[in-house]
Amino acid sequence: MEWLTSYLGYAAGALLAILPIVNPLGAVPLVMSVAAHLPERERQRQIRRACIYTFVLCVSFLAAGSLIMSFFGISIPGMRIAGGMIVAFLGFGMLFPGAEQKAPSAGDAGVIRHDIAFTPLAMPGLSGPGTFAVVMSLGSQASARQGWDRVADFLGVATGILAVVVISWFVLRGAEKFNRVLGATGMVALTRLMGFLMICIGVQFIINGLSVVLGDPAIWAGLAEALRQAPR
Repeated sequence: MEWLTSYLGYAAGALLAILPIVNPLGAVPLVMSVAAHLPERERQRQIRRACIYTFVLCVSFLAAGSLIMSFFGISIPGMRIAGGMIVAFLGFGMLFPGAEQKAPSAGDAGVIRHDIAFTPLAMPGLSGPGTFAVVMSLGSQASARQGWDRVADFLGVATGILAVVVISWFVLRGAEKFNRVLGATGMVALTRLMGFLMICIGVQFIINGLSVVLGDPAIWAGLAEALRQAPR
């Protein structure tokens, strides 16, 4: 029962952490622009493939995250702090968009005649550095567990990724309806809300990483030794 509780908790946590960053509603204007020239059936096929690509990319970073960290000698607190900084930075960009940022225009759609599932829909439309940073951070927390708890945590994060992808598929397949119902003002309001949530998630990641670093007695012992040996 404890194993199931851990699994469901990590699945829910991964869903709440990843969904604001993926922000499928924010990808609706992108779909409406780059896929405007496609027939309905082909547009739905491209959206379905983009969601599959997003799932594969996120799960790959989840599975290989610990290997990447071991290869480069990155600690779990370091990953949390770096991931939090990236997520918070992207959140500030969504909450306070600069004048230089602009959404893809309808005129750009005619330029994209090839497969659009991987680029730009899957990357950077649905997944990008912020998404991968959060997935790797969640994976690093799961790696710190032992035994079946580690398995439950990894499966929970993978389930959360799958839930985000399914939600994204439902949203993007009805992109035209969402765009018509919400309008430009509604899309901006939702983007700002998602940006605020991303800032909160990023700051919490930084706090979690710093709490581990500052709670390590070796850090304070090394600092005290450095101060004692400093020239006076």
